[in-house]
Amino acid sequence: MDLNGGNRRVFNRLGGPSTAPNDSSKNQKVCYHWRAGKCTRFPCPFLHRELPHPSDPTAATANGSGAPRRFAADSGFSGPVPRRGPNFNNNHNNNWGRMGANKVVRKTEKVCSYWVQGNCNYDDKCRFLHSWSLGEGFTMLNHLDGHQKVVSGIALPAGLDKLYTGSKDETVRAWDTNSGQCMGAINLGGEVGCMISEGPWLFVGIPNFIKAWNTQTNQELILNGPVGQVYTMVVCNDLLFAGTQDGTILAWKFNAVNNSFEPAASLKGHTLAVVSLVVGANRLYSGSMDHSIKVWSLETLQCVQTLTEHTDVVMSLLCWEQFLLSCSLDQTIKVWAATENGNLEVTFTHNEEHGLLNLHGMHDSESKPVLLCACNDNSVRLYDLPSFSERGKIFAKQEIRAIEVGPGGLFFTGDGTGFRVWKWAEPIAKS
Repeated sequence: MDLNGGNRRVFNRLGGPSTAPNDSSKNQKVCYHWRAGKCTRFPCPFLHRELPHPSDPTAATANGSGAPRRFAADSGFSGPVPRRGPNFNNNHNNNWGRMGANKVVRKTEKVCSYWVQGNCNYDDKCRFLHSWSLGEGFTMLNHLDGHQKVVSGIALPAGLDKLYTGSKDETVRAWDTNSGQCMGAINLGGEVGCMISEGPWLFVGIPNFIKAWNTQTNQELILNGPVGQVYTMVVCNDLLFAGTQDGTILAWKFNAVNNSFEPAASLKGHTLAVVSLVVGANRLYSGSMDHSIKVWSLETLQCVQTLTEHTDVVMSLLCWEQFLLSCSLDQTIKVWAATENGNLEVTFTHNEEHGLLNLHGMHDSESKPVLLCACNDNSVRLYDLPSFSERGKIFAKQEIRAIEVGPGGLFFTGDGTGFRVWKWAEPIAKS
């Protein structure tokens, strides 16, 4: 859903001080044709790299020491939402967006099309990337193909050595996590809008239905009620919530006696499709195509606040510590914090060059929190939190609509050609 010409080039400047003489004006000019991607001069008298920004070598690094900060996918918020004092706006001295010393030095941020086809003759001298990623600390382990259209969901049910992927090609595939082999595919008769797992259960959202499989007993259930596509699901307090195309959030409760899911509630308020859901601090947060975020009490299932600061579709939501993070096709990530009266307000806005599709949080091999942001220019940005210092970038042939975190530093990104397996490198032992 690239509404803003997401494939235009982005040239990020190099970090670090320049070592070239200041009076060498000729050598300090960046080649205009290289910037346009069509310089044919070799050697070229001008720079084929961006000039560095002045930087402070003594700048503090992004994250301090201490216990790892937690994401909602781990254990929800790390406690009750703290209430801000009356000087919330004046006392706002936090670390959001404060860049540390962790900056990525890069080539032109474009994957070499000849390398993709296997016939680039420039090897290491090519100014385009011969890799599907940029940055240090993580590496790609495998790329698994099989789907014919974009992968829209990835799930790893607990206690299994299987990974499941759902796609717009109307199939769900099961993969052996040891061999990487596809163990089979099921045709669902409808595009997969989302997929999650909770315990042994695998839930797949398709138009007008949710299909549920118990991966231990092979029991299959169909949950009726959705109108149109099911775009997002989340589980909390023994309730399964689903955001649907007509703007309704439906809830089901598992009945252990009948071994079935029974309709429990219908939350109405959004005027367009609900495309993102997350739970934290005893609240359900929903993002919609109507550009709003609604906050629902999990006790009463009533809407307690509506957030309207985004100007386009709210594609994804994430809870981290006492903060709510939201991303949108309006090219922003907003960080929300509670004021003294308990309402959420924007405490920081991070701007991107492209619309954002998905947010996911995890910890690297040193237990530092990392934010993964899928953009509609076929890439995923990796940022330290809370500084938003860039850690790296992942590229793909098509939009990356699904991200999932596995055990042991593993994470997965799905795109139109299948999905890739990534892993954070083990920290180097200090002597």
